[in-house]
Amino acid sequence: MAENEANAAQQGGEQITIQPQKIYLKDVSFETPNSPLIFTKKWDPEIKIEFQNSATEIDSDLYEVVVTLTVTTSAEGETAYLAEVQQAGIFVMQGFAAQDLHMKQNVYCVRILYPYAAAAVSDLVTRGGFPQLLLSPLNFERLYFDRVNRLRENATEEGAQADTQQA
Repeated sequence: MAENEANAAQQGGEQITIQPQKIYLKDVSFETPNSPLIFTKKWDPEIKIEFQNSATEIDSDLYEVVVTLTVTTSAEGETAYLAEVQQAGIFVMQGFAAQDLHMKQNVYCVRILYPYAAAAVSDLVTRGGFPQLLLSPLNFERLYFDRVNRLRENATEEGAQADTQQA
């Protein structure tokens, strides 16, 4: 299935293409603000994970997609570590309508980048002296449609509020 999306296809005479050109680590941060004392605490961590992504047009049909993964872990109420990774990729994306392009950037491209970001975070955590952190796979299609639906609901609510204020 992924091969079908990655390879060129013909639809109505127009060529549809998604092709990764480069995958790279754009930014990395790892902090252990309470070391060395944090290593003496009972290890029953509270883990908070934040996920964001963005896409920027570099050139005609060439896009950079960035996944930002931030993990904040606390033990006994103190921050054990904060790890943040920006994993990026450059993708050729041709022949898509704007709405389809947006969806492919936020689902297909992110699906490619996320495992790299998760592995980088896991490596940072382990090198920082903490137990291995394995992040679960995410359903990017569901996340995308949930976000689109929230934006539509907010726009509808704002429109209704504006109509009420004008009346």
